[in-house]
Formats: sequence, C-alpha cells, structure tokens
Amino acid sequence: MAVRFLKGAVAALVAAVALQGIAHAEGKISIAQQFGIGYLLLDVVRDQQLIEKHGKQQGVDVQVEWASISGATAMNEALLAGALDVVSAGVPPMLTMWDRTKGKQNVKAVAALGSLPNYLISNSPRVKTLRDLGEKDRIAVPAAGVGFQSRTLQIETAKLFGKDDFKRFDTISVSLPHPEATAALIAGGSEINTHFSSAPFYYQALDANKAIHKVISSYDILGGPATFNVLYTTQKFHDENPKTYKAFYAALVEAAQIVKADKAKAADIFIRVQKSKLSPELVRRIIEDPENDFTVSPHRSYVYADELHKLGVLKNKAVSWKDYFFDEAYAQPGS
Repeated sequence: MAVRFLKGAVAALVAAVALQGIAHAEGKISIAQQFGIGYLLLDVVRDQQLIEKHGKQQGVDVQVEWASISGATAMNEALLAGALDVVSAGVPPMLTMWDRTKGKQNVKAVAALGSLPNYLISNSPRVKTLRDLGEKDRIAVPAAGVGFQSRTLQIETAKLFGKDDFKRFDTISVSLPHPEATAALIAGGSEINTHFSSAPFYYQALDANKAIHKVISSYDILGGPATFNVLYTTQKFHDENPKTYKAFYAALVEAAQIVKADKAKAADIFIRVQKSKLSPELVRRIIEDPENDFTVSPHRSYVYADELHKLGVLKNKAVSWKDYFFDEAYAQPGS
C-alpha cells in the first residue's frame, strides 16, 4: 500500500496511534522515505517487492506500507509514537535519535542506503574556501543547525576555527529545501550564494551555471566516501518482528546487488517509482558516478559519532559503529 503523508497529517497520525495503542504484529511493516536519488535502494525494494519475496522465504506474508515524508523531525515523531516502523534520514539525525533514546526506545540503524557526497557549492567567485565565507554570505541547507549538511559543516568548522566556534556558520545558514536553493543559486541575484547540496541538485547547478563551483564536499570533510542516509527503527520493532525484520534487511541487500548489477535498470526504477522529471541520462550519470556507492554497508559513520560527541552534540560516546546499528548489519563490513 502506498501512503503519502503531508506535514499536517503526520501529527494527526501520531495522535491517532497514541490514542489507540496500535502495535504492529509480525508480518507488517511501515517504512518512510524522503525524496531523491539517495533513496534508490528503497525504490528498488518497493518496485521489485523484495520484502514480500524475502518474507515468504521466512514463512511470513509481509504487508508493506510506504510513506513519503520530508524532514527528519516528522519522521522521528512518527517513529517514537509507533505510527511508523522504519524511517530514514542522514547519519547525524539518526545518531541524535540513538543518543536521546538510549536506555528507553533504543533507536538504532538498520542499514545504510549508500555513500553519496554532498557538495558545498557557491556562485560567488570570492568564495573559494570556507574561510572566505563571512557575515554577508548565506548558506542554504535543508535544516539549519541540525541536519546532515549543517552537522557536517560544524565538524569542519571545528577543525578550522576551534571547538568553541563550531557553530560559526549556523548564523549565516538558511533553511531551504534543495530545489528552491538550487533555483536561487542558478538564477543568482539573491542573498543565497552558497548551498550545501545533495544529488541530483549539485549536478544540475554545476551544469546550469558556469559561475557555480564546488568549495568542499562531505567526502573531503570526512576523509573519504561516507554514508549519507540510513534507515533506523526502535528496539521494540526489531525484537518483536524478527522474521519481518530479517526479510526487510535481506531485501535491502538484494536491492544493492541489483543496482550494482544493472545501473540502467536501477535508473528506470527510480524514475518510475519517484515519478521523477529528471532526464534518464542524468539519472544514469548519477548512478554510474564512481563517487556514489549504493550499499547497505555504513562507511565512516563513526566519524560523525566521534566528532559530534567531542563537540557535545551527542551525550553518549559510541565505541564503534556497531553500538548504533542492530546486529543484522554486522554481517556486512562497516565503519
């Protein structure tokens, strides 16, 4: 069943579930994803009905509900209320949930959705490095101060300007969805002259306006390829639905294999499932780009856990990536 939530509907859904005390039985799973190429593995899982396939192998007819929600805040509210079983967001928002629910709901990651860089791009010839950004500049990010892009920028800012000044660029950051930020950067003439952008948006911006250039990428900051988005759930759902959970994880692993084996097929699935208006050529270019690795294995997620703990964003210190992933993920290499 496909379900699309609007922001206002999320609160109503959470309230309804809280009042009714609904709990999913084994054989049911509700999954929420955001929009964009970073969620390709989920598009493949959905299109190929891989959860249903692996559920049958576990002896369970799994009923799958899909939700599309923009923003980690709404995702997390629905997850903690039991309105959703599995949600998705960047590594820092997931780590925040792990940190805040430790010893309570015990939220942990299920799997990575891939290592994809984010580019900090600018249309200002003056902005060549982070040190060139000043009080008159404006950086567009989806969630200023708390999202994947802002947390990544904070880690680099601490290295350049010291731990006490890690929020230096929060004051010139503006919360703006990627499509709007991309349009503003391409057009020029607005206060937005810099954007911490994900695929496909930085591809579009760099292609559309020759004045736009890369300042730094998340890979530069983290020391190499690193996980962008992850899936996460509660200890309760994990423990009470072992067969459904295993079917879901196996479906993700197979989806990654499908993408690696046939990138053209994966591009077609993405366009079809997300009803994307992107050109097939651009989608294939992104999927085939060696920088983008659609894998369930976490890469350099521990850099976030370690650095954000040092900055005081996370109270709990993780010893390794396995502290905030459920043990099914241990079968794959990770970091």
